[in-house]
Parts: sequence; C-alpha cells; structure tokens
Amino acid sequence: MSDLVNVTMTVNGTEVSHSIAPRITLADFLRQTLELTGTHTGCEMGVCGACLVILDGRVVHSCLTYAVQASGAAIETVEGLSERTAIADLQEAFHQRNALQCGFCTPGMLMTAHALLSQPGVPTREEIRDALSGNYCRCTGYEAIVDAIAKVARDRDAGVIAQASEEVGAWAC
Repeated sequence: MSDLVNVTMTVNGTEVSHSIAPRITLADFLRQTLELTGTHTGCEMGVCGACLVILDGRVVHSCLTYAVQASGAAIETVEGLSERTAIADLQEAFHQRNALQCGFCTPGMLMTAHALLSQPGVPTREEIRDALSGNYCRCTGYEAIVDAIAKVARDRDAGVIAQASEEVGAWAC
C-alpha cells in the first residue's frame, strides 16, 4: 500500500500531475515540488499572508491548504501573474514607491492587491488597508504599499497602464 496520492492541478496555466504525501501543504508542494519559491512560508498558521495564492479565483492561504484539496483546481502564484504581466503595473508602483524592503511579504501583498484591483471600482485607502489586514509586514509601515496600490487603482481606472522597468523582473518573486 502506497503512502502517496496522485494530484493533478493547473498551476499558472500549466497542468501538473504528481504523486505526493497526502498531508503536504499547497505551499510546500508549490515551493518544493514545483520550485515556485515566490509563495513564501512565514507563520504557517494563516496569519501573515506570505503564502497567499489564488485557488479557483479565491485568495487562500496555501500554508493551510493541503495540496490534495487543490487537486483539479486552477492555482495562480505570484510567478504566474508576473510572467503574464498581470501585475506589472503593481510591481512598478511598489518599486517606484519603495513599497518593499526585505521583500518577504511582497508576493503576498501583490496577490492581495491583484485580487482587490480585480474587483470593480476604485478602492479607497481604507478599503486597501482593510484588504491588506491579512498581510503582515515588519519593515515598511504599510504607507508606501497603500500608496502604490492606490496609484495603480487610479491609473487603471483612468486607462493608464504602466510598463514595468527592466529591473522589476529581478525582484518580482
């Protein structure tokens, strides 16, 4: 009797199938099996937001989700959003406003911001802060992060899409 289970899911648009231990988290599966290290593990209790991914259109803590629960699902990671330039304007705004310091929380912040900005309307600064309430940052004080997201929200609403500079790709994940 094998201790492994087969999982198949679509990660960043590519179908993947693996045999894995049934209790491996989605975060560990993404990081260790698929080598997608943009999904960070911080608290491993669903508190810090470093592990956020989009699972079937919902932002979830991948540290609290077993990979087997994601079998058959579509997963988007920060690498996938970055590769298809869905967050290029957010990355550029974070870069321009120094909305990152150590960078550990940045992928989770970008995932949260992407989900927020995918909803209709322009969020207020208070709505941005509320959306970020599940993301913990020890370095920035959040002001620059809120500034960056607010700028992108206004720009997108006005039809202005910023292009990422060459150096942004180096720190995207």
